[in-house]
Amino acid sequence: MDFGFTEEQELLRSEVRKYLDAKCPLEQVRAISEAEGGAGFSPELWKEIAELGWLGLCVPEVHGGAGLGQVDLVVLLEETGRSLFPSPLLATSLAVAALREAGSEEQQARWLPSLADGTAIGSPALQEDADPPTPERVSLVGTPDGDGFVLRGEKRFVPDAGAATLFVVPFRAGSELALAVVERDAAGVSLEAWPGMDLTKRLGRLVLDGVRVGPDAVLAERGDAVFERIVDRATAGLTAEIVGAADGAVVLTAEYAKDRIQFGSPIGRYQGVKHPLAEMYVDVESSKSLLYYAAWALDESPAEAPRYVSMAKAYASEAFARIGIDAVQLHGAVGYTWEFDAHLYLKRSKWARPMYGDSDFHYERVAALGGL
Repeated sequence: MDFGFTEEQELLRSEVRKYLDAKCPLEQVRAISEAEGGAGFSPELWKEIAELGWLGLCVPEVHGGAGLGQVDLVVLLEETGRSLFPSPLLATSLAVAALREAGSEEQQARWLPSLADGTAIGSPALQEDADPPTPERVSLVGTPDGDGFVLRGEKRFVPDAGAATLFVVPFRAGSELALAVVERDAAGVSLEAWPGMDLTKRLGRLVLDGVRVGPDAVLAERGDAVFERIVDRATAGLTAEIVGAADGAVVLTAEYAKDRIQFGSPIGRYQGVKHPLAEMYVDVESSKSLLYYAAWALDESPAEAPRYVSMAKAYASEAFARIGIDAVQLHGAVGYTWEFDAHLYLKRSKWARPMYGDSDFHYERVAALGGL
């Protein structure tokens, strides 16, 4: 049995890598993310990646996409993570996933084409506090209003809130959990966006002050299972970015170890450098194995997916935190300076670790799913 990627997936990886190396090296990443008053991404590059088909990768062909699956998305997100590419790509892919999971044909036809061509930017507004998103933690109430609902409350830690034009919002409809699409320009919607430690990743707060959603905007009622599947896809997508970024940190540090000469030799020859590099490499490869199986399970073996998604996120986020620290330390004193790029990966590791649940949360979930 072949457990490798297909020729088409390897070609996708190669083309994404070539594009990012040419159009968004780390110098450009810094320029985009540090731009004063910027939205945290480049509209020009966003248009280009839409034309390349990245945004429509998982959108059904009938709605203007390629109709591919989670493994293909992981290939893409791993490479954008490796470059620390600042864009709302992950957030938009999760809005696509929600519409594919729970949207009717009419709803998919209404929103998916604009998400695929980049004229709309989506974001999942799943959290209301700092705790990982679970169905039990959704407290936003939808008050019945005719055949629709009125939403009053807020969502926090919303990815790319400042750039998004539509949001997938879970809420309580009586005793049931429902999800709805809320557009940015709807009456009663306001946003507060801010940069964090990692300037390549933006979060924000979505405030819903009497926002009415009609039945045509409600994706799912009795949506607990749908919510959990969306969170698992969000977690797997983020883990793909983590794995790519961790791999990028290892490559950056290995190159520095080859170039930095101390006592007449490259520092990579010394055990105090090459042993940590070897451990970093092993951590990345182990994370990849867990991630790839989790991605496959999301499409092909849904019953297994939650356990393996949590295993992948727990291991990868913990490993990336170590790799981020080691990358800075192995660069020596210059690793702590703004001019060197090692700190960009450390900041990404700090941002990614708690997002959608830290390692402790996911290890506990693995144990619970295993019957412990």
